[in-house]
Amino acid sequence: MGNKIFIHNSLTRKKEEFIPLKPNEVKMYVCGPTVYDAPHLGHARSAYIFDVVRRYLTYRGYKVKFARNVTDVDDKIISKAQAEFKEKDLNSAVKEVSAKYLDLYHEDMKSLGILDPDVEPKATEYVCPDKPLMQKFIQQLIDKGSAYVAEGDVYFDIKKAKNYGKLSNQALEKMEAGARIALGEKKRDPLDFALWKSAKPNEPSWDSPWGRGRPGWHIECSVMSSDILGDEFDIHGGGIDLIFPHHENEIAQSEGAGKKFARYWMHHGLLTINGQKMSKSLGNFVTVRDFLAKYKNADLLKLLFLSTHYLHPVDYTDEKVQEARQALERIVILADKIGGKYSQGCGKQNAALDAISKKFIAAMDDNFNAPEALAQIFELVSAANRNIDDAVYTAQAWVSLKELTGIFGIDLDKLQAFWGIGSKDENIDELINLRQEAKGRRDFGEADRIRKKLEAEGIILEDTKDGTTWRRKL
Repeated sequence: MGNKIFIHNSLTRKKEEFIPLKPNEVKMYVCGPTVYDAPHLGHARSAYIFDVVRRYLTYRGYKVKFARNVTDVDDKIISKAQAEFKEKDLNSAVKEVSAKYLDLYHEDMKSLGILDPDVEPKATEYVCPDKPLMQKFIQQLIDKGSAYVAEGDVYFDIKKAKNYGKLSNQALEKMEAGARIALGEKKRDPLDFALWKSAKPNEPSWDSPWGRGRPGWHIECSVMSSDILGDEFDIHGGGIDLIFPHHENEIAQSEGAGKKFARYWMHHGLLTINGQKMSKSLGNFVTVRDFLAKYKNADLLKLLFLSTHYLHPVDYTDEKVQEARQALERIVILADKIGGKYSQGCGKQNAALDAISKKFIAAMDDNFNAPEALAQIFELVSAANRNIDDAVYTAQAWVSLKELTGIFGIDLDKLQAFWGIGSKDENIDELINLRQEAKGRRDFGEADRIRKKLEAEGIILEDTKDGTTWRRKL
C-alpha cells in the first residue's frame, strides 16, 4: 500500500502509525445521530469528516467496514414525542418521532453526498425479545462485579473500572469532587452511570432480568460495536464533546466485560457560528436544509470544512462560505474549459502532475491533513490553467482532479451538471448566437447588452478560441 498512514490517537494523545488488526482491512465505528430534531451543521461536519476518512482508506486499498449507530430511544426523543404528538400513545409517538427524524437525517446526508454506512444499527434492535444483546451484556457486567442492581435500575460501578479517565485525561479524584447524585438516582457513587433504567409510566420499555426498562445511552455503542465489528476493532470516531463521559464510559463498560474495544480513537473539533456555540435561543441554529436552501450547493460546505483540520474547531461564517465559493469557482472554470474534452484521459503520465498527487497522498497519510491536501488540488488546478493549450497535459490533469476531489466526496460530473457546464439551453444558445452576430457586424453595444442580460439571469459567458461557452453563476 505504499507509504504509512498516521493517525492522532485520542487515547494516547499522540500521532501513531495506523496498523489495522487485519492486513488490508479496517473496521470503523462512528457515533451517529440521536434522532429527535433536524440535522444541523455540526452533524454535517462530523458525518463528512468520517466519510472522507472512509473514502481515503478505501482509496488506499483497504476494505473498510463502516458502522454508524442510531439512538432511537432516549429522554430527548421521549420529550419531543410528548410535545409533537400529545394525542398519541407515547410508545407510538416515540416510534413516529424517531422514524421521522431518521428519515430527515438520511435525506440530508444524501443531499450532502455522504455515503451510507455499511451497517446502521438502532438501539431498539438490541433490546427486543429476539435480540436482547444489551440485557445480556449488562448481565455479564453484573456477573463480573462491575455493575449492580438498585431497585430495577442497573449502574456501572466506576470503582471497578481500571484507569477510568484515561481517554479524557482526567484524574478520578478530581472528577469525583465535581460529581453529584441527582434526585431520584439510586447509584452508590456520583460517577456511577446507568446501564439500565427502570420503566416509567407509559414510556417505552423492554423486559429484562431486573424488570421492564430501557437502556442507558452509553451501553448502546459498546454492545453494537462488539456485535458488528468484534470485541476489538480498529477505529472509533466522534466529536470531542463525546470523549467524556460517553466514550470514557464505553471503554469502562467494554473493558469491564473483558473486551479490548477500540485501538485508535479519532475525535474532531466542534463547529461554531460566527464565534458562538450554535443555539436556538441565540438564533444561530443552522440546519443542513437551511444551508442548502440559501447556498444551493453542498460542495461549498465541504470546501469550508476541508479548510480546517478535523482536530480543530471550525467557525462557520458567511464570509467563509464566500471564500469557499471563490475556491469552487476555480474548479468550475477549469471544468468549463477542459472537463468535457478530456474526461477519459489519454493514458500518458506527467511527472509534475504525479508529484502533486503524491503530495496530496502524503498530506492525507499525515493524520488526514485535508487543508494541505486541498492545497494540492488547487495547485493541480493552477497547473492545468498554465498548460491549458497542452491537450495531453490537461487530459491527465482532469483525470487526476476527478480522482482527488472524489476522495473529498466532490463529484466533478455532478458539479458540471449543476452549474450547467456543457449543457444545452435553446434560449441561452440563441442569445449567444445573436451576440456573435452583433460582434460580427461590430455592434459591440448590442453584444454587451446581451452579455449583461445573461449575467442578470445568472449566466456567465466565457469567450475562447473555440467559441463562447456558458455556465451558471456560483
